[in-house]
Amino acid sequence: MGLFGSSEKKEIVKKVRPTVVRTQNVAKELMNIAKTNNVNVNSLDFNLLDIQTYTRMNDSANSSMKDAAKMVEWERIPIEDLYEIDDETALLNKNFEIKQTYEIEVYSISKDTVPLCDGLKLAVGANATKCKVYLSIGAGSVVEYTPRLGQELETLINKKKIRAGILVKIFDEMLSDVISKIVAHVRVEETATYTKSEMILIAEGFEPTLTIDDALIMHYENNEEADDNTQVDYSSRDFIQSVTKDEVLIEYIKPKIGKAGRDCRGEFLQPSAPKTANEVSFSVDETIQAQETPESIKYIATENGYIAFDKNIYTIKTEVDVGQISFKTTGSIASGVDSDVSISVKETDSIKDAIGMGMLVEVTEIDIEGNVGSDAKVIAKRATIAGQTHGSAMVKADKLDINVHKGTAYGKEIKITRLEHGTVDGDFVEIAQALGGKIYAKEIEIEICASHVKATASRRIEINKMQGSENIFTINPILKKSAKAGFDENKGNIEEIENEVTRLKSEIKKYTKLLKDGTPAFLEIKKRLLHYKKNAVKMPASFVKKYKQFGLMQEHLKTLKEEHGVKADQLKLHTTRTLSFQDNILDARVINRDRWVGYNEIRFKLVKPAIELVYKPAEGSPDKIFGLVEVEEGEFEIQPVNS
Repeated sequence: MGLFGSSEKKEIVKKVRPTVVRTQNVAKELMNIAKTNNVNVNSLDFNLLDIQTYTRMNDSANSSMKDAAKMVEWERIPIEDLYEIDDETALLNKNFEIKQTYEIEVYSISKDTVPLCDGLKLAVGANATKCKVYLSIGAGSVVEYTPRLGQELETLINKKKIRAGILVKIFDEMLSDVISKIVAHVRVEETATYTKSEMILIAEGFEPTLTIDDALIMHYENNEEADDNTQVDYSSRDFIQSVTKDEVLIEYIKPKIGKAGRDCRGEFLQPSAPKTANEVSFSVDETIQAQETPESIKYIATENGYIAFDKNIYTIKTEVDVGQISFKTTGSIASGVDSDVSISVKETDSIKDAIGMGMLVEVTEIDIEGNVGSDAKVIAKRATIAGQTHGSAMVKADKLDINVHKGTAYGKEIKITRLEHGTVDGDFVEIAQALGGKIYAKEIEIEICASHVKATASRRIEINKMQGSENIFTINPILKKSAKAGFDENKGNIEEIENEVTRLKSEIKKYTKLLKDGTPAFLEIKKRLLHYKKNAVKMPASFVKKYKQFGLMQEHLKTLKEEHGVKADQLKLHTTRTLSFQDNILDARVINRDRWVGYNEIRFKLVKPAIELVYKPAEGSPDKIFGLVEVEEGEFEIQPVNS
């Protein structure tokens, strides 16, 4: 009796009396018994008393109603003959049927019930088609060896298979080997512990081949979906779809019925009929080749360009005319400089941009009749711009022709009618009129030079008419990026080798002194050793050791000197290479075909010594050609020259 008169109630666990049933669906039967007795299904277990397997060849589905009434009888297969059923010809016949009936004894699990293979965490699972069944041994499983372990494992696995609706003794010929290996492992270990999970195939039916519906794949379309971290470029709307030779543009996948199978539950897996909804209704011209195989038809480009669709015909074109390239019209066009695509942009209105703000155009050739707007980029192998470039625009082409340039231009051969404080970087640059700006090239030619022009070349700068001042004309032999990179690399190599030469000199000095100081002692030891040898007396180990050490020091000094010689040669080679960077500077020229006006500067940058020489031509000076002259060995001056 408790303090308030209550008493503890003993929990009553309801049990099910052992019940024997015959069923084809053990899981369903356990659920029914649990429901009838108002208990949790997880509190029930069963003993497997008998397995009966039946087969028949039933073609009643293809017979008349009268014949269908005569159902084919089921034939019971003895357990010893079950594996003979595992025949592909029979099992892949849709009329073949198979079933199993299980006689089980259902009982309630109690605290006194000792599970089979207690401590071994086993589970049975199958793939999506139920054609492959796997045994999973969970990490942390512990099992002790007993003589009945193999039998208990087989019983436990079969019970789990039956619960999952998987047939027993069919499709599972490998199970006996799996159990044998587990038992052998446990027997060796006596008590086996699984530190990680294992998954083992224990049954395999006949995997079906999926039916293929027809499909039309437009490979040329850019259908890549951006992930959450990718910034979407809304200015790019694929106005034209560039393609390359031998690229697969379109592919028609032919419909194909799959191959039948049978799963480990014994069910026949009938493939569905393929759907045909994408048959080819278009045609192609000679620019696209159709290649047909039993599986598909591939439409392959025979040349570079962009794909076009007109009057139900796909073709590849290389030329396109547009009025304007802008965010509202075409969006950016990035076909690539090797695409063979040529674009002509017709907009000529001076208050509009032919290439709109922020647009990217990348093609093989482009002719722009109007202006290139702010932050626009034009990249091609050849480009002409009849209008002007904005100060923040960038144009890049091997061959480039610009009317009025205010932005940045890169190329090999560049021609500009009027440069208005823009930047030009090329190999050969011709400018009709320069009204301020920066020019970098191997050779520069300016027809009319106004003021505030900074021209830097590695070979030649030539001005035909000088109209302004405050100009700076510079000769720099390592102006171009490739030359600068080579020079910097060579400079780094020199510094590294110089450090190594310094170290070797120090080591040579150190060992030379050690050998010099130790020579008298060495000669004395050598004399004594010869005496011992002559008189057949055993030589003291300490004398032999010192003698060998001196010899090793001599060899090491010899190696150091050889290495020093190699490094000295390398240093000489790289130093000579440094000087070669400015070999042509003596041939470089700054030429003014006109008289000098106002204040201007001529500069020459030397590589070694790393100095910049400056010359200021006097206003009205008739001197036209200027070069670098070596007045004394290693000393240079900028002077007027004859040619």
